Amino acid sequence: MSSYCVATYRSFDAKADFDKKALGIAVGLTVGSWTDLPAARQAEMEKHLGRVLSVSVHEPEAGAAAGSLAAERYADIEIAYPDVNFSRDIPALLVTVFGKLSMDGKIKLLDLKFSEPFLSAFPGPKFGLPGVRKLLGVPERPLLMSIFKSVIGHDLPALAEQFYQQALGGVDLIKDDEILFENPLTPLEKRVEACMAAARRAEAETGQKLLYAVNLTGPTSRLHEQARKAVAAGANALLFNVLAYGFDVLHELSKDPEITVPIAAHPAMAGAYYQSAHYGIAAPVLLGKLMRLAGADLVLFPSPYGSVVMPKEENLAVKQVLLTENLAADYIYSGSGQGNIQLAPSVPVPSAGIHPGLVPVLLRDFGQEVVVNAGGGIHGHPMGTAAGGRAFKQAIAASLAGVPLTEAAANQPELKAAIDAWGVKA
Repeated sequence: MSSYCVATYRSFDAKADFDKKALGIAVGLTVGSWTDLPAARQAEMEKHLGRVLSVSVHEPEAGAAAGSLAAERYADIEIAYPDVNFSRDIPALLVTVFGKLSMDGKIKLLDLKFSEPFLSAFPGPKFGLPGVRKLLGVPERPLLMSIFKSVIGHDLPALAEQFYQQALGGVDLIKDDEILFENPLTPLEKRVEACMAAARRAEAETGQKLLYAVNLTGPTSRLHEQARKAVAAGANALLFNVLAYGFDVLHELSKDPEITVPIAAHPAMAGAYYQSAHYGIAAPVLLGKLMRLAGADLVLFPSPYGSVVMPKEENLAVKQVLLTENLAADYIYSGSGQGNIQLAPSVPVPSAGIHPGLVPVLLRDFGQEVVVNAGGGIHGHPMGTAAGGRAFKQAIAASLAGVPLTEAAANQPELKAAIDAWGVKA
């Protein structure tokens, strides 16, 4: 029985016959033509033919504000693509469903659903949420991540000292800045050795384990070698700029048995894909489904609170996709019904603009299965970097206990200083 992957698009056009357009996409991106084929050839080619599943047209609403989505005419089009047409890899699927089509006027890829045969080629996250929690020895509470800041041009002692101060604050994870590449001052192996030594120093004082996500960079052909070097030097996590290298590269790294540490996916370049209402790939697909499918253990994406803003409904959709327990149950289209392939959940990491006063709101929106990720909210703390980490830990503990932050801050100077600096968001 045939199996299919399903793509949903939003196509904008003031005059188009959307049923005709949908049929043109289904045929054009698969067999190329249909009505011109003789009957015998149609029978032979039918297993390769794309199928229009639905076309839902939205007409402009009377009185809608000019420039708003409600004022536009568009259709949501759902098309099934036979698995037999493409190999079981993400580049083949993306080129099939959106390669040429992405250049065909105002059209956005809203969703992808994967068949069970396609999913079977992807083991998914090697660690995922359960594995990351086990490595850290933190079974329930939200995790806390700190970000290296202003590290370009610093030498190893300065880098190690910044790492040490972050670790003293009690964070669970520390990640490189995504723009910290291989350089003479802080080469990968030396950077890992210096920072992991600082981690051990801090652990002796705090008793807390942490993961250091070192930035994996260099030519694509050398990434596996670089990752293995990092792991051999003591790295216990990797940071990877997935969209610059491609989902398939992440997939290859994730399934490599010699890369025995979690991989955190950075969203650099994502804005070029998801931000427009009319073009690109929707955030829940780009930063949710495809990241988890390719094997990201943790996925960073813009929070709805800071300067790099993603609308909250998109944030929560990304989170839901990353944490959905049975991916195949939702992502299959075939005559056989529901699937049973399960991928580990990836850890959601909403990022940018996070300070301790936002913690209650973040936990309300995202729950406990989340990483609270902070850069300036830790390093910019009036009492220093270590105090910034402690302020976040105090805010997390108070939020979980249902205690208002202003009340909790009465006898916790780090949290009080953070609230005085940034306030509390209701």
